[in-house]
Amino acid sequence: MKLRVGVLGSTRGTALQGVLDAVAAGQLDAELVVVISDKATAPILERAAKYGVTTRHLDPSGLKRAEFDERVSAALMEANVDLVLMIGYMRIVSAGFVDAWRGRLLNVHPSLLPAFGGMMNLSVHESVLASGVKETGCTIHQVTEEVDAGPIVLQLRCPVMPDDTAETLKERVQALEQRAFVEVLQNWRQA
Repeated sequence: MKLRVGVLGSTRGTALQGVLDAVAAGQLDAELVVVISDKATAPILERAAKYGVTTRHLDPSGLKRAEFDERVSAALMEANVDLVLMIGYMRIVSAGFVDAWRGRLLNVHPSLLPAFGGMMNLSVHESVLASGVKETGCTIHQVTEEVDAGPIVLQLRCPVMPDDTAETLKERVQALEQRAFVEVLQNWRQA
């Protein structure tokens, strides 16, 4: 039986592309069953739809975090999801959501956690450059109640080049994120 994967995303979903390509090529024993976004115009929805993946927009307007998360969880359960990937999901999830998906909820962070945890997007890469470190990468980790502090599942590394900008570094790290998600799905074993 194939692993049924659901994705939560708010942005372009660049890190999802490697998974989409690997599934289409038959390289993963997994099926992307739904991509859910809190943003109706999130490019991740279009990216997934091009591959025939079911997409859903759930509007958080007027809802408390826990209420919205209950709706998201219900949609994931309705799709019979085994594993949830958070890819550019710009929301902090509630403790109830973490409990419902504990051990089956993975996030990608664009640094080698714990370094630069709690930051997002270009601010991570700007901080990496400002710090003077010679290496960065990405981290796939389990989501817990504490942001960016869950158990690390996989880290992939790349050098920081002398002429890097936040944008060039982001591009290189996003390529790692694509590989990282594919590797995690190839090796995933449910507890």
